[in-house]
Amino acid sequence: MFVINYYKEIKSKLIDNEVYAKIKDYSKERHRVITYFEIGRLLNEAGGKYGDNIINEYSKKLVVEVGKKYNRRTLFRMKQFYNVFSNEKVSPLATQLTWSHYSELLSLNNESKISYFLF
Repeated sequence: MFVINYYKEIKSKLIDNEVYAKIKDYSKERHRVITYFEIGRLLNEAGGKYGDNIINEYSKKLVVEVGKKYNRRTLFRMKQFYNVFSNEKVSPLATQLTWSHYSELLSLNNESKISYFLF
């Protein structure tokens, strides 16, 4: 039976993203958005399997092991980003803006307001 270790996969993706960002400046925003979307998917799956508190647990470890910017709020935004943009018709649009833009939009905490600004 295959058991996925969500934490290790999330940590690995974040470390890969940190390395990639230092090497490939020209496309780092697009890569960041895609990476955070994938992490949002993993957090969503892990939350379904282990409960919503998993974000708190992962953020505590990631802040120490990867960097302080991967706190609870950032991980929550990644999960929220995935939930808003997981629709197949919307996903290609998700790489059009920077992560900073999406963070601002996600702070609205209302999918209809977010959709209003995007579409």
